[in-house]
Amino acid sequence: MKRIVAVGLVGLLITALSCSPAGAWSHSGQYGSASGGGGSWSASGNKGGSASGGGGSWSGSGYRGGSASGGGGSRSASGAYGGSASHTTGEGTTATNRYGDTATHTTGSGSTTATNPYGGSATHTYGEGTTATNQYGDTATHATGSGTTTVTNPYGGSATHYYGEGTTATSAYGTTAYHASGAYYPPPPAAYYPYHPPTTVNYYGSSCSNCGGWSAAGAAAAGAVVGMAAGAAVASANTAAATSSAYTAGVATGSANTAAATSSAYNAGVAAGSANTASAYSAGVTAGSAAGPASYMMGGIYPTIPPGCVSPKVQGMTYYLCGNTWFQPSYGANGVSYHVVPTP
Repeated sequence: MKRIVAVGLVGLLITALSCSPAGAWSHSGQYGSASGGGGSWSASGNKGGSASGGGGSWSGSGYRGGSASGGGGSRSASGAYGGSASHTTGEGTTATNRYGDTATHTTGSGSTTATNPYGGSATHTYGEGTTATNQYGDTATHATGSGTTTVTNPYGGSATHYYGEGTTATSAYGTTAYHASGAYYPPPPAAYYPYHPPTTVNYYGSSCSNCGGWSAAGAAAAGAVVGMAAGAAVASANTAAATSSAYTAGVATGSANTAAATSSAYNAGVAAGSANTASAYSAGVTAGSAAGPASYMMGGIYPTIPPGCVSPKVQGMTYYLCGNTWFQPSYGANGVSYHVVPTP
């Protein structure tokens, strides 16, 4: 041990004392010097270490700063970096390092206990095993010769490792996992998500000309559909208004005259309403026809398809057949649109 730097010099002391037990002596060499007499001795090394003794006690210091001393059945040592150790004959040994970790062994107990400044501790008992607990309450236990180590936590979870076999872990909820020693578990395959190309349906308005880059034919075809719908709506509104006005006029006239006059007025009102209905509907159809062509253009994209279409599947793909026109649905940010395609 570095702290006892005069180990080599002690041999010189023994030799000198055996030759002249009552006289004084001294010796020096390239590695240091030693002297003694009257039951005491001292030595110094060439690098600065020193040692001395007498009356059954001794002490020494190393050139790096460590020191050791002993006497009366006890001894102690301290390192240059803050560690220390002490031993008492018949009692035991205690050692502490510069980080505050402490180990204690009681003579004859067969066990050694170590603690750290954070609250963790470990105890090894010769022939039995080792138990360790950390500051969070997790505990690990290994029985000597068992080949197993078990860890438990304060929440009810546990794990056991079997040497050469594997590890089994159980959670606080009873879930169990097993890993075989040396076994390779490849990572799970990545989830496959099919690619859907982005599709955006144009927004049509009164100022729409090319509608974001699609063909004018597509915009015109969509305009035709919108125009037809607008015409039908106008016809329906005009029909309701005209019928209501004519009916009211007929009832009023009938109230002012006889029942026969009432019947005639009512019939006149219905006839007027029918005429207005036909006129309004024709106007709507005309407006729709003016907005765009009645037929669907090849390559055009439409927000709706006419009623009564069938939905055949060709080579696994879904189509809509409306008369002689084939549509293929597209799903985009604005919902479903329908693209006019050649006969599949």
